[in-house]
Amino acid sequence: MNFSVKPFISDCSSLHEFFSQRNVGPTDLIVTNEYVLAPQLNGKPAPCDCLYQEQYGKGEPSDEMVDAMLNKISGKNYRRIIAIGGGTVIDIAKLFVFGDGLDCEAIYAGGAALPRKRDLIIIPTTCGTGSEVTGISITEFKKKHTKLGLAVPALFANEAVLIPSLLQTLPYEVFATSSIDALIHAVESYVSPKANSFTRALGRCAIELILCGYQDMGGQQKRPDNMSSFLTASTMAGIAFGNAGCAAVHALSYPIGGNYHVPHGKANYMVFSEVFAQYRALNVDLSPLETILADIFGCNVANVWDTLFKLLDQVLTRQPLSELGCDEGKCDEMAASVIQNQQRLLVNNPVELSQEHIKQIYMRCM
Repeated sequence: MNFSVKPFISDCSSLHEFFSQRNVGPTDLIVTNEYVLAPQLNGKPAPCDCLYQEQYGKGEPSDEMVDAMLNKISGKNYRRIIAIGGGTVIDIAKLFVFGDGLDCEAIYAGGAALPRKRDLIIIPTTCGTGSEVTGISITEFKKKHTKLGLAVPALFANEAVLIPSLLQTLPYEVFATSSIDALIHAVESYVSPKANSFTRALGRCAIELILCGYQDMGGQQKRPDNMSSFLTASTMAGIAFGNAGCAAVHALSYPIGGNYHVPHGKANYMVFSEVFAQYRALNVDLSPLETILADIFGCNVANVWDTLFKLLDQVLTRQPLSELGCDEGKCDEMAASVIQNQQRLLVNNPVELSQEHIKQIYMRCM
């Protein structure tokens, strides 16, 4: 059994408290979004240099966005990188720990051989990626029309700081996509062949917190007032999948994001149901997970999947691939891309999926 929690995890009541406690100053760089940071500063200047992600591109991380930001900070002698944001900001900021003289392609090619030159602190402002506690960064490579993951120890933060108050203005759509992403992290890691008693304990707690939180919402598409439980669940799920891995749901979502620029959590949800339907068709024993879901929903084990997706459909609309312009030829192309580029994730499946299995999953999501 292997299990580790690399970042030190702490919390603060506010961003101002964090700045004071960590002596944030001129040798630090904050990577964030201006709309996230500005309300927290109340008109006062930031205590250090700031790099605003939205000035270098829209959407989720791409190699072009990363390269533009690396060029902007070239020659700066920063000691610490402080990421304050969601998955895009966090995944980009992780790549800054290697210092100057590298572009995104070189960082991915160098991987574990690259020396780390800066410390990293991560403060999440969504409740989904769990990236604050993983050594993984995901980037879209434009020419490949897919996303790739870099998983090396140097990408772990020195510290993850949870500040629930930063989630109080989170738009509903971002809450929905990010929290469903966290749920899928917990579920996929729970059924991974790399799972152990520690990852399953954290995964189960994350699943319960998220699904009970959704039930409390009563079908209203309105961000809940108490976001702290979702933030906690996201971090727990991050630790779980950081050790046990994510699998086919994430692997199949990456070409969707790369081709159609669909937000990551939404792309995951588009294939979630059919991936697990394929597992069941291949006689994977999902009974430990199904027992947990039955306990949460108070229903018969035979009804857990219908009950789960009925609830999730109230939180986030499940868009069919056909509405994106996807056809059978594109399903073929994306299935080939998954096999070629996503073996890092596919090894965590509870059963092997062939390229034809993957194509058929996409077809059923049309």
